[in-house]
Amino acid sequence: MTHRVLGIAIALFVLAASAATLRAGGARHAASPDRAATKTPPPLPITPTPDGIGRVTLTRAQWRERLDPEQFHVLREQGTELAFTGAYWNHHALGSYVCAACGLPLFSSAHKFDSGTGWPSFWQAIAPGHVRTASDASLGMQRDELQCARCGGHLGHVFDDGPAPTGQRYCINSVSLKFLPAR
Repeated sequence: MTHRVLGIAIALFVLAASAATLRAGGARHAASPDRAATKTPPPLPITPTPDGIGRVTLTRAQWRERLDPEQFHVLREQGTELAFTGAYWNHHALGSYVCAACGLPLFSSAHKFDSGTGWPSFWQAIAPGHVRTASDASLGMQRDELQCARCGGHLGHVFDDGPAPTGQRYCINSVSLKFLPAR
């Protein structure tokens, strides 16, 4: 199955699941104004770690205050945005992508490629240890989930069908990222 067909199949599955959720009891999150536009959250409490990355540990309520509803759903509830809808799936500017929750640098535009899946794809992380993996058995399949090493936010998944030199495809939700243009 090609990346594009797989991306469309997953998008249709997510869309059907979203429609079922709406029929079963309404939207997961009430509509709300963009929190970033209305107030600036306090600085994140980053606990120093030997690896230099640091750790951020907030309660569910604290994350809900800091993130908009879509970010909270993806980053804290392991949700997935629909394919071909995110801000960065067809983004080609030079720069870096950081975690939308904690600001840790995660990916470089130099490692980005068009996988045809509808999600931003990278063949490696920006630095060793900035992205960690966890086992994910959701959607009836076994996958490797990608998480931000600093805050544990859900980024997406990694697959072994990417380009050289790594052969990996880091398939990432745009909403989990914030882009910083090169200077």
